[in-house]
Amino acid sequence: MSTLSEARPARLRLRAQPLTAEAFAEFGEVIDSAGHTPLLINDGMTERYHALARVDTGGSEGHALINLFHARPYALPLQLTSMERHPLGSQAFMPLDAQPFIVVVAPLGEQVAPGDLRAFITNGRQGVNYRRGVWHHSLIALNAPARFIVVDRGGPGDNCDVVPIGDAEGVVLELDSAQD
Repeated sequence: MSTLSEARPARLRLRAQPLTAEAFAEFGEVIDSAGHTPLLINDGMTERYHALARVDTGGSEGHALINLFHARPYALPLQLTSMERHPLGSQAFMPLDAQPFIVVVAPLGEQVAPGDLRAFITNGRQGVNYRRGVWHHSLIALNAPARFIVVDRGGPGDNCDVVPIGDAEGVVLELDSAQD
């Protein structure tokens, strides 16, 4: 579990834990072939890992979009000042460059309490699919520029809410030295 500790009364330190399906289940799905049995297709030349995540487009007015994101890496420690959610559909991130990235999430609700934040670090091959309405930080690439396939909802309606977190000090995201 991520640990939050008070550095000062107004500042929280958030440390990332390894991303696992069990630890992330409250927030969405981990997209990873590990632990899944593939289906052989295309005359046995292709392994298909079927239905690793569910795309939620919010009903008949929404449709799935496939996007390509190019992310620049952040330096850590990183001050987190806001979180976002997509109330009308899910949003999935799948890395293309085998670069670890950090996922910061908070439970469903109208606001984000800094003490409820959780942070996960991927192994570089795992993706995530945020459930509709789950609060998350914007994409946090590490170490090098990284590309991602992003699947989310298109259609009518405002599908992105952003809220500030913490006070002027915010929350500081760190990695333990063993994770660097």
